[in-house]
Amino acid sequence: MTNSKLDAKIPEGSIDQKWTKYKSSVPLVNPANKRSLEIIVVGTGLAGASAASTLAEMGYKVKAFCFQDSPRRAHSIAAQGGINAAKNYQNDGDSVYRLFYDTIKGGDYRSREGNVHRLAEVSSNIIDQCVAQGVPFAREYGGLLSNRSFGGTQVQRTFYAAGQTGQQLLLGAYSSLQRQVGMGNVKLYARHEMMDVVVIDGKARGIIARDLVSGKLERHFGHAVVLASGGYGNVFFLSTNAMGSNVTAAWKAHKKGAYFANPCFTQIHPTCIPVSGDHQSKLTLMSESLRNDGRIWVPAKQEDAAAVRAGQLKPNDIAEENRDYYLERRYPAFGNLVPRDVASRAAKERCDAGFGVNKTGQAVYLDYASAIERYGKIEATKQNLTHPDKATITALGKAVVKEKYGNLFDMYEQITGVNPYNEPMQIYPAVHYTMGGLWVDYNLMTTVPGLYAIGEANFSDHGANRLGASALMQGLADGYFVLPYTIGAYLSTEIRTKSIPTDHEAFAEAENKVQQTIDTLINIKGTKSVDYYHKRLGKIIWDQCGMARNEAGLKAAIAEVQALRAEFWSNVRVPGTANEFNTELEKASRVADFLELGELMCMDALNRNESCGGHFREEFQTEEGEAQRDDANYSYVAAWELTGDNQWTLNKEELKYENIKIAARSYK
Repeated sequence: MTNSKLDAKIPEGSIDQKWTKYKSSVPLVNPANKRSLEIIVVGTGLAGASAASTLAEMGYKVKAFCFQDSPRRAHSIAAQGGINAAKNYQNDGDSVYRLFYDTIKGGDYRSREGNVHRLAEVSSNIIDQCVAQGVPFAREYGGLLSNRSFGGTQVQRTFYAAGQTGQQLLLGAYSSLQRQVGMGNVKLYARHEMMDVVVIDGKARGIIARDLVSGKLERHFGHAVVLASGGYGNVFFLSTNAMGSNVTAAWKAHKKGAYFANPCFTQIHPTCIPVSGDHQSKLTLMSESLRNDGRIWVPAKQEDAAAVRAGQLKPNDIAEENRDYYLERRYPAFGNLVPRDVASRAAKERCDAGFGVNKTGQAVYLDYASAIERYGKIEATKQNLTHPDKATITALGKAVVKEKYGNLFDMYEQITGVNPYNEPMQIYPAVHYTMGGLWVDYNLMTTVPGLYAIGEANFSDHGANRLGASALMQGLADGYFVLPYTIGAYLSTEIRTKSIPTDHEAFAEAENKVQQTIDTLINIKGTKSVDYYHKRLGKIIWDQCGMARNEAGLKAAIAEVQALRAEFWSNVRVPGTANEFNTELEKASRVADFLELGELMCMDALNRNESCGGHFREEFQTEEGEAQRDDANYSYVAAWELTGDNQWTLNKEELKYENIKIAARSYK
């Protein structure tokens, strides 16, 4: 099963000693040599900013690129609910092994043991690092850091800063980055987008970047290139991703020889504000942390659901006995805290069966009435209030909820006009995160020597489904604590390599190719906008390769994407010129990449004849409607190699489980 082209380079030894032994034996670069080695980091979100600042502090010369006007605008700020770490502050049985196990199980046994255990090991270091940077994590009354629960676990291991954890963590990483910029160790290129990777003698040696303000193409050399450019969820058009999030950096690397792994593994988040109409350009995530205290339900009677959809019945008018808390009913052990893929499919099933709410019928309720009452009674007891009335309990409970989740509740009210303290929120699943990405080995290196991928840009840690609060953990683990070790193993062999002049023919060839693509897009002068094609692509992928997939739909989707791509290249209209600030040109280049990626996603989903995690093939499910894996035939990483124009060859990395017993995933 394992392809000879793929070597994951997992260290020998017991699982709990692999990373320790690796760090103790990995080749090093001495401080004097680090000053002559140049590293390019593309992307300055949590993974990129932490990597760039750490590498610079170690002595390397770093160039950091972001297409935003500031690294503070990276999409990492949208991660609201928290970050996992196995510190066991709650003394509830957590451990490194349990975090490792929960992550493997949550990913439906489709992730690599060595990488996941390393992630669990360094998780505690992340919290210490961020506290030292001044990240304002929530604290208990006595001053200890507070924790809350997230889906797929039975312990409290999620550290948080109200409902803006990603933003606070990014500010910490940004401060660290800016310190190195100020010291001259990092040169920051804002409003620059990577357009291609430059490969010389088989090794990544730089990039072609476009200054998005002037339109000028630039050549940049690096002894190594690190991609920290995020995921590709915007292939669906409607997602919780920032509108600028794209796949271009990773896709250009793929076209230069880097394998793309598990592209069909997409995470659908169950807790998003439902679609309200065709006018929307993105969806809004309501943090999974809300499932920590909120209860999810739909009317138990179809006639009540119909009355709600018609505006004839309010949710608070539905009696308790006429409500179906379907996650608590189906999964009593985990209840509302089942993993995201399970919760998403359960919501879809209820809505498809006619129990959905909202005018569209594509929504369920997330209710805080029970939490408000519970917290209110606790506060009343703390204040020695005897026999408090319901209004007092409600007021006290709302104050506690406001302290824990206030900014999320405010955001919901601003978007929907509904006060979630008084009436349940309406939520529905939406595209959120992509578990697929560039294939990397244990060192986080792609199949192109010298080219690394970290954070959501790689595939390595989550398998077929990501547990909540693990994205921030992976991004910072890769940037602060993993890449700084592993990149040294490669650079230790590059200390004799002098800086390659950017007039090298490989740089010229790459720049010319980028310029030709830009000129082609500008000169098509068709009749349809870039968004027109992006929306059509998104609907195809969502309908046929979204929450549920089947063979007929995937085959149809591949043909539709191919036809849409041909139409795009003959009829798209990109106004303006190339040598100016041109956001439509930016979007056109990114959508061109999505049109190629979309086909590969459907191919990957069609090839994987099983259901696992976020990949749900309707032909492969249990009698109870749960995902049905095929471990005998599909326990591998699917690493796709581009072998021609939209032609791919599948390479397989066998997944070996030596420390965890593979079992049917159950949260009952």
